[in-house]
Amino acid sequence: MSMEPKLLKQLLLKNHQDAIYQNQCQSLCLPMADSRERIRGPSRDGREFLTSPRQVLRRLMLLSEGRQYREAAGVVGRLGPSVLHSVIAELPIDLLLEHLPHSAYLLESFYTRLTTLNSTPKPDVPSETVVWQLVRLFANPHEPGLRQRCSKLMQALAQYEPGLRQVLRERRRSFDNAVQGLGVHGLTTDASGQLISLHVALKAELQRHVDTYKMAIHKLEELSMVTSNQDPAHSSHQRLLAINYGDIQQRLIDNKTLLTMLDKPALKQLHTLVENLSTRVENDKEVLSCVGQVKRLDAQAHIEKRPAAGLLMNFSRGCEVVLHMMGPESVPPSPLAANKATAAGSAGGSSCSDGYHSDDSASEDGSELVSHYRNLYIENRADALEALDSLPQLKHVHSLKAKILFSMIVLSFRLCHGMRERKVLEVRRVLNCALDSSSETALALDRSVRHHLHETTESFPLGEIERSVFNQVLSTLHEYPCLESCPPLTHFVSACVRLAWRMINQKAPYYLDTDFNLGFLRPEKHERHPQSDRRSDLIKAFLWPALMQNNQCAFKAVVAT
Repeated sequence: MSMEPKLLKQLLLKNHQDAIYQNQCQSLCLPMADSRERIRGPSRDGREFLTSPRQVLRRLMLLSEGRQYREAAGVVGRLGPSVLHSVIAELPIDLLLEHLPHSAYLLESFYTRLTTLNSTPKPDVPSETVVWQLVRLFANPHEPGLRQRCSKLMQALAQYEPGLRQVLRERRRSFDNAVQGLGVHGLTTDASGQLISLHVALKAELQRHVDTYKMAIHKLEELSMVTSNQDPAHSSHQRLLAINYGDIQQRLIDNKTLLTMLDKPALKQLHTLVENLSTRVENDKEVLSCVGQVKRLDAQAHIEKRPAAGLLMNFSRGCEVVLHMMGPESVPPSPLAANKATAAGSAGGSSCSDGYHSDDSASEDGSELVSHYRNLYIENRADALEALDSLPQLKHVHSLKAKILFSMIVLSFRLCHGMRERKVLEVRRVLNCALDSSSETALALDRSVRHHLHETTESFPLGEIERSVFNQVLSTLHEYPCLESCPPLTHFVSACVRLAWRMINQKAPYYLDTDFNLGFLRPEKHERHPQSDRRSDLIKAFLWPALMQNNQCAFKAVVAT
């Protein structure tokens, strides 16, 4: 019994010495390990640090400094609600924003984790700051892989903060309106119809008013010698009824003389000129306000040295790209739609499983296709136009470049429509069905073929149509052989043909409005280009065709006036 306390004391002393020795070894080996190895991840269960927000934050910062964002995202994915909120409250978001797009993976993990936990109240996360940083990235020339890196981050942002879409739409609309306002500072018309500067027109109009008012004042002074000391009783109702023919005649002559002086058609232009001046002032205020917003978003924008229109159009395009990459907006189904779906399910019918025959899914696909058509104009067309601008042979033919791209989208729809009808007739011919038959069997066969084409739009080979579109343009413009060696133009043709094929193979097919007459602008199906003359409604050129479905305009044509 006397040996047990002594033995226990020796064991404790040995354990203590072993612990000291291990700590010394670790302190000697740590610098060498840090210099040769990556920052080591946490233990597999992660319990050693996930309970302390300060340790988690330090770990994230160490990983971020080493650009190990995927490892940092793994840490975030294991955090609980309370620790996550504490980390976000102290997280230096500005440092992560500076390293976008490399830090997109870590930021996306934060928003995904917040959405998954769905805790209330929501923590104060600067989501809008992240969005505007993304807009700034896409507003400026960027590397090709930027969209792929940031797409999941933008989708996670939209899911966590759905209201960001509306903020982006309003800001993009203000940028577009500001650019349109820059186009109203041109020449104006004077009384004779000549085009002159607004300031010159105002000066001439005011001088005309001054001269007229001087004559009117002189005439009133002549009349005042008769009417200045007139007795008020002479203007009573009874006296006015008692005046004779000669007095009425003289009064008419005097008043008519004054009216002729003051009521000249030329004098009525001042109100129009003042309204024009007021519009220009408000437009410039809007432009400066939008440029100020851009300056706050991008301190390195150098707004003093760049054209305001180009700056605002770049940021408007950035907003458009971010909105597009956020994905389709999820709208909760209405009670009526839910009841219909329930009724269809309870009936046990097979129609609810056939997406081709579902009106709801067709409308969703339709909105997505219209969005793709819009992006084809905003993004793909802009890229192709930039490539054409770089060709020396097309340097001075600005209108021709726009006509080339316009012809390509029109040809794509035309040839895709012809291909679809040709496939339907080929099936009839193979099955020995009369080509002009309108029997129920023949019509059912046509519907089956169109349904098959709809289901295979993504995999259907369209190389023949792409080559046909490109060759038709090249044969027409044979004096410009440089077009044949322009890869962005080939990519543009491919995008046009692929989208056109998807659109014409819908249950309610899309088609282009082929009314390209250069008449007057119709607001229901024409949209004026921002750099057009806003004072004129006469269409000079079509830049992009209108998209129609069921005789309704789904996307307005872009025209130059």
